[in-house]
Amino acid sequence: MPVFHHATDEEIKKGETTDIYFVRTKQVLEAKRLTKIRAYAEVTPGVLPSSWPWGVLCGIEEEARLFEGCPVDVYAMPEGSVFYHDDYTGIREPVMYIEGPYGEFCLLETPLLGLLCQASGVATKAARVKKVAEEKLVLAFGIRRMHPALSPMLDRAAYIGGCDGVSSLSGAKITGTKPMGTMPHALIIAFGDQVKAWKAFDEVMPHDVPRVALIDTYYDEKAEAIMAVEALKQRLHGVRLDTPGSRKGNFAEIVREIRWELDVRGYKHVKIFVSGGLNEESIRILSGAGAEAFGVGTSISNAPTIDFAMDIVELNGKPVAKRGKLSCKKQVWRCPKCLRDTVQLFDLPMPKCPKCCGKTEAMLKPLVKKGEIVAKLPKPSAIRRYVLKQLEKLIL
Repeated sequence: MPVFHHATDEEIKKGETTDIYFVRTKQVLEAKRLTKIRAYAEVTPGVLPSSWPWGVLCGIEEEARLFEGCPVDVYAMPEGSVFYHDDYTGIREPVMYIEGPYGEFCLLETPLLGLLCQASGVATKAARVKKVAEEKLVLAFGIRRMHPALSPMLDRAAYIGGCDGVSSLSGAKITGTKPMGTMPHALIIAFGDQVKAWKAFDEVMPHDVPRVALIDTYYDEKAEAIMAVEALKQRLHGVRLDTPGSRKGNFAEIVREIRWELDVRGYKHVKIFVSGGLNEESIRILSGAGAEAFGVGTSISNAPTIDFAMDIVELNGKPVAKRGKLSCKKQVWRCPKCLRDTVQLFDLPMPKCPKCCGKTEAMLKPLVKKGEIVAKLPKPSAIRRYVLKQLEKLIL
């Protein structure tokens, strides 16, 4: 038995994390010799959480690994693609489809959806936060709120969505970045004195680690900010406020006071870093007050999941669909200029953008062919750049 409660790669690929009704479905299909029936199943999003106008697709690399070795074809939007609940005419848009013998992939529906739903929710929330913060630094601080087995996935999704860095060792490893963070209250409490702790940090840490002093452990934040600059002088890179809700008061005014006191003392270079319970709205307010960096935890790592669903819409080449779904194989065509989508039957020719009247791009691209991964799987940094480029054209 494993020490921690999480599934192994092998268990996931074998379908051992699936829902029981898919196991029973396969048993019935086998008994009736219908496992080879050829199905086309598409993955579409439900209504996006909190009336979000768009989402960011994440988890496609893991989908490729999930279907590797399975005798099916998989087409998907590239990882990091913006997606919508529906196109401009109201047609629900697929982000991925699987085509092949249904008996070969029916057990993988549950893990397929799980790999997309949570990661896409995290990436979308991170993108929304970064859109508000604009050029200011955003770090993902949320892994402590979730199961540690998920820390690589959570930090990867947050980074892809737009966060500038991640705090966990595992997240930094998978994103190819250096872990980023400051210091905990525990360090200051261990010394029993803020100044002693800040100076010890300065003495011990390598030169490439920014000197960011935590300034809300014992005293008023403004008082500790002044103490920090007096202690570390020009070596101080920033001050961080992680003030608990019971002490925040008007947090924006606290930030304004600190910015003023730092500036009048000649420390305009010292950045104000805030963390603790942040979301899009609080970041917008605090950014306007003078905060220049944000550590965002729970609102990203515990982001609402995207309710993707997989539905068979074609069987043995014939259109089928349950109520509420549209039958037949489809393609999503996107205008690269305005990011407007058009959904139409797969074999129809490329449409022009109804807004820009220019060429559109097919978004559902080959990912897996007969069990072999055929798409290039870009590095997280490249996916992040793709996301940020799209964000320039989007509104919240």
